[in-house]
Amino acid sequence: MTSSDHSCHDQPVAQLPVHQDLLSSCVHCGFCLEVCPTYKLTGDENNSPRGRLRLWREEAEGRLEPDPWTAFYTSECVGCLACETACPANVPYGEIFEQVRQAHVDSRRTRPGILIRLAAAAAVRPALFSLLAAPVRALRRFGLQPHRFLFPGQPALRQSTADYARQLMQQHRPTGPRVALLTGCLMEAVYREINFATVRVLIENNVQVTVPAAQGCCGALHEHAGLGGVEQLRQRNRRAFAEQSVELAVTNSAGCGLALAKTLSQNLPVRDVLSFLGDIGPVTRTRTQDGTRVYVDLPCHLIHGQKSPGIPAAVLDATGFRWELAPAAKDCCGSGGVYNLQKPENARQILAGKSAFLNSAAGDPAILATSNHVCLMQWHLAGVLGLVTRPYTVRHVIQLLDPGDQLTVRR
Repeated sequence: MTSSDHSCHDQPVAQLPVHQDLLSSCVHCGFCLEVCPTYKLTGDENNSPRGRLRLWREEAEGRLEPDPWTAFYTSECVGCLACETACPANVPYGEIFEQVRQAHVDSRRTRPGILIRLAAAAAVRPALFSLLAAPVRALRRFGLQPHRFLFPGQPALRQSTADYARQLMQQHRPTGPRVALLTGCLMEAVYREINFATVRVLIENNVQVTVPAAQGCCGALHEHAGLGGVEQLRQRNRRAFAEQSVELAVTNSAGCGLALAKTLSQNLPVRDVLSFLGDIGPVTRTRTQDGTRVYVDLPCHLIHGQKSPGIPAAVLDATGFRWELAPAAKDCCGSGGVYNLQKPENARQILAGKSAFLNSAAGDPAILATSNHVCLMQWHLAGVLGLVTRPYTVRHVIQLLDPGDQLTVRR
């Protein structure tokens, strides 16, 4: 256990804000154990959803003194929400976990690292975050990776996604459904090329795209770190998206999509962009069949958080590539928002099991595709850490649908 996992006994302890009915809803069936990544790593029931719920309940009822070990086991949770999918009693584990995690940070039982706190502070100021990340975009554009998490790409250096969408809309004038795109904070600041590809794909499919100018961070980063201020971020996005005359909001990041769905649930439907494209039937790419093989991984916050069945087969077929689901595609890769920063060894062990198949997988080249940029960072890390020793690339599925230069403007 590290100093960031718990603090001294003399630190103030906040009363857990979780309603007793939620804490007592677990029926102790144990179905969550076989899907929990930390239980599978350790075999320690305290390191499982059922074990954490018991610890939280006993503390809340006064039967267990606030204990560093409870804070430790709470911090060990990846937050993948696979337990919610497995749970026959529909325990809202994610909601409970979010409240407990923030209570632990508020009471200083745990404390996120300085880099995470700085990133959270920058994320609430999108213009500042984009400015600070400009050197990172430049390095990525020139083929240099300043950090082991950063995968290769060609992001625009100055032009924003909002400006790019306006230009393409004026040039192509689609007439179909009108959607508002969440650009995200890290996605827009560092991985902007994925946003640009998303705009191109939507417009090629006759979708009208607007990018709310006043939008901000969805709050996912703050939720993952247990930091406050999430409701203020949600209010900002409620106002920003309410000002748009659109049928729905779309996102190209599973984690951001889950956070935005919580924000707009009473105001506007939120759809994952790939699910939305599956409904309308995307334009199919025609490719020369070669040795390329695409392996598709499914982000936890898509299938367990948003309760989506996955990425539509019609969308994957439309890429023109030979594809198949990666082994254990519904299992967590270990990224968990900021989990791979806070618990790198746990995240590495989880990733090792997930990524091992790539060493002997068919395909030259092999592409690992998913629909969450944080998962892409984790999958890229498998090669950096030597867990995967053969060449492979990571791509967002939307990039495999991208018409590219056939539908672009000068920038």
